[in-house]
Formats: sequence, structure tokens, C-alpha cells
Amino acid sequence: MMNKFTRRSALATLTAAALAIGSPAMAEDWQPNKPIEMVIMAGQGGGADRLARLFQSIIQKNNLSNMPVLPVNKGGGSGAEALRYLKDKEGDAHTIMATLNSYYTTPLRTDIGVDIEDFNPIARMANDNFILWVNSESDIETLDDYVAAVKEAGGTWKMGGTGSGQEDSLVTAMMENEFGLEYTYVPFDGGGTVAKNLIGNHIDSTVNNPAEQMGFYKAGKSRPIATFSEERLEAFPDVPTMRELGHDLVYTMQRSFVAPKDMPDAAVAYYTDLFKKVSETEEWQKYAADEALDAQFLSGDDLQQFLLNGREVHRNILDGMGELGS
Repeated sequence: MMNKFTRRSALATLTAAALAIGSPAMAEDWQPNKPIEMVIMAGQGGGADRLARLFQSIIQKNNLSNMPVLPVNKGGGSGAEALRYLKDKEGDAHTIMATLNSYYTTPLRTDIGVDIEDFNPIARMANDNFILWVNSESDIETLDDYVAAVKEAGGTWKMGGTGSGQEDSLVTAMMENEFGLEYTYVPFDGGGTVAKNLIGNHIDSTVNNPAEQMGFYKAGKSRPIATFSEERLEAFPDVPTMRELGHDLVYTMQRSFVAPKDMPDAAVAYYTDLFKKVSETEEWQKYAADEALDAQFLSGDDLQQFLLNGREVHRNILDGMGELGS
């Protein structure tokens, strides 16, 4: 028969065990019990869509999740559709979102009632790069050739990109300011569509991400003129950076995942660990190298600070463009 001390000790042990089971620290005990929705802040065919679906395939191929991951494109309103959707999923443990820089710009430019600080950071998988491209049939070989051709066009030069206020239009505005250029900016739903229109000669140039143009480049249909990266890209060793050419134009695209506000801590830990495993696969490492991605994994508070810093950088860029009003 138990004495009082023995009963109390047993009760304390059981209580501690129960608390441990329910603790967020025991993230390895939590697993999704239904399919995971992977919301993509862009249309099909662009860099964000390609990457999200690559991650989904790596997860499936390597059996990294007990439940399927289902990519869903919600690119309406430059990502506003996706941002509002994630906000409305508050507390949901089975929804994550693939982001790009419209994660910063859309809430700044449009009153959609979204504060990105409310979302849970999961993982930054990479920073993506931008390259100035022309059709390979063009006579343009250098940046000087390009600037001269755009100026000669007198405002009729068609620069293709994603929606106004999104990343491509920001890079275009940077070039206008730096070189005194005037473009006719032609917006499309996604980077893949932009790339196709360059090859079809419906536009004159783009600032596509490497992955969006890589197939056409390898087929000899597009020509890279200069990159907006800090250093030359390994996949494009002969292409100079804008900085090398005397122009301090550097801009990258973050490729991250976030989750709704109030997602259970154990679920946040589960998804963070999931993407950490994805980041360590040979398939991802090879893809990142081949497609000129800077694959530096980041999570937790460090990622949240990175995202909030990015928001302030883009606030300043948009303000300088007069995009934020008075």
C-alpha cells in the first residue's frame, strides 16, 4: 500500500509526464493528421511556383512527411489573395505559405489588413537572383549596348515583368533611375509567362530570375547581359554584375516559408524541421547550384528579423518611387 510520500511522488511523476507530452518542446511527437496546404503567393510557372513544387516533390520522394503536401496558387492582387488567405487561417496547423518579395511590398502598397509580423517564420530556403535578359536574336551584347538601345527607343522599349509594385518592377525602376531610362512596362501574371514573351519577341527585355529563363538560355534563345547579385553567379561565370560595371544595383529575392498566426508551437517546429531536412538533400543542393540560388537556411527569430528588415528595405524603395503616397 502506498504511503502519502509515495502517492505524491507518483502523482508528480505522472503530472510531469503529461506536461512533457503536451509541451511544444516535444515537437517530434506532433505530426499532421490531414494533407498540408502549401499556398504559393504567385501564379503558375514563375520562380516561386517552380520552387514550391520542387520542395513538394522532394518531400514526397524522400518520405519526409506522413501526409501529402498540396501546392495551391493564390497569386491574385500581387499576392494579396494569399496573404489574406493565410491571415484567415489563424491557428491552423495544416497550412504553410511560400513567399517572395511581394510578401513585403503588397501589404505596404495595399490596405489588406495584413501585418507580416503576425505570421510564424518557418524557413528561408534561399535568396534568388535577378539578371537582365534580352532575346538572343538581339544585337545587344553589353550593358552599354542595352542602355543605348533603350534610350534610342524613346520610351517605347517594352520591359516585361510581374505586376506593378512587385520585384521585377522595382528592379526596372532602379534601372530607370540609374541610367535615366524610360520604359513601357508590360506586366504579366508570373515570371514563366514573362520569359516566354521575351522569347516570342513580344517584349524587348526582362529581369527574370535565372530559373525562369534557364531553359531558354540553355537552348540559346535568350542572352544574359548583367546580374544584380553581389558577386558573379557560378552558373553564369562570364556574366558581369552591375556593380562590376560601375553601377551599385544589387537586389535579391527571398524564398521562404511562413505559417499562420497562432499555429501551435509543435507544428511550427515540425515544419521547420521538415524544411531543414529538405535543405540538406542532394537534390536541393544540386538544384540551387544549377539555378544560381544562394541556398542559406534560416529559421526562427533570425528569420523573422530578416523578414522584418526586408520589409523596411522595401518600404524605403517604394517610398523613393512614390508608391506609398503621402
